[in-house]
Amino acid sequence: MKLNRRRLLASLGLTLLSALAFGCNNTGGDTSATTGTTGKTGTVSNTGGGNGNPQSGDTIKVGAYLSLTGSEADFGKQTRTGILMAIDKINTAGGINGKKIEAVIENDEGDAGKTANAVTKLVSQDKVVSVLGEIASSLSLRAAPICQNAKVPMVTPSSTNVDVTKQGDYIFRVCFIDSFQAYVQAKFIAETLKLKKVAFMLDSQSAYSQGLGKEFKEQFTKMGGQVVAETSYSPNDTDFKGPLTSIKTANPDIIYLPGYYKSAGAIATQAREIGITVPFMGGDGWDVPALFTSAGTSLEGSYFSDHIALDRPTPALTAFQQEFETFKTKPGNADASFGALTTLGYDAMMILGEAMKKAKTMDGIAIHEALAQTKDFAGVTGSITIDAERNAKKSAVVVKIVGKEFKWQADVLPQ
Repeated sequence: MKLNRRRLLASLGLTLLSALAFGCNNTGGDTSATTGTTGKTGTVSNTGGGNGNPQSGDTIKVGAYLSLTGSEADFGKQTRTGILMAIDKINTAGGINGKKIEAVIENDEGDAGKTANAVTKLVSQDKVVSVLGEIASSLSLRAAPICQNAKVPMVTPSSTNVDVTKQGDYIFRVCFIDSFQAYVQAKFIAETLKLKKVAFMLDSQSAYSQGLGKEFKEQFTKMGGQVVAETSYSPNDTDFKGPLTSIKTANPDIIYLPGYYKSAGAIATQAREIGITVPFMGGDGWDVPALFTSAGTSLEGSYFSDHIALDRPTPALTAFQQEFETFKTKPGNADASFGALTTLGYDAMMILGEAMKKAKTMDGIAIHEALAQTKDFAGVTGSITIDAERNAKKSAVVVKIVGKEFKWQADVLPQ
């Protein structure tokens, strides 16, 4: 039996035509939507894009593939909101050389096979000029070769695994990479918390978790730290007491848990049940309020690295929050989702929009060349420069879990 797949064709300035599947509303302002099933997602205009196929007509299509259902759906919905907010802003200001951006958004359901199908469809059938996505590094790694072969630029808002942009010169990101994120975590544990012994618990099926674990171990041991236990789990596991018992025996000062929020909460809860009292350190995969659904109070006093601290307003963040509140009042946007990934989705689309304005033609080659020249872009998440490896050079933060809030602890500048 095929699962329904939602497809959103967001053309800002049009009227909302239909509701999305899976009971989740479209978050775009003044949009039109089409729905369908996996492999059949409705009919849209087919007006160029990709390598050497500039868009014609009054709109320019930009694609996105996101986990709008599944275990990382909260991140997907935040990212979608940010993308559509940026498109709304760009179109309101006159679009790209007078043309409106039209977003074609596919729900990949967090599934690797459906990700490949969705991205193939975006570049081959919909003829988008560029693609935004994914959140999960493993899914970005699945999609990147498709975009690279089609010479359609791909910009991931939040996939941090170091291998993502190594897939080719058409693959970009606006977030930091795991080698830097691991440095941030290791530095904070070693220098701020002054802890020496760390136990690992990694998701065995996640490129994000495995990549961060590898980078962290290298960074932490260089700083004089010791890894006293290395354990793993599967994202489908519900009983984590086996690896947690091994960790308890190793008597660490802190547990390193660079996974996604659902598993992290369940693991922390079971850790407290067997008498483990030390804090956890996580990564940006924790930053969503749904973390507390499974964690309750079990992560109190723990830490994670992130892209932005929402409790510490900057002028850019304050303006963005006001923009979000206005966006949410527009028709069809009542379920717009706010969080760190909203800011990254916004920054990704705004950087892409700037590149599209600078590109000589609306094709993949020209947009790719303009993206590579991004320097000192004033994003909501800070100043962003795309380096020679197409990674974003930018700062990171460490936050602490206090009650059910994330509290800023430190900024760490790029190395």
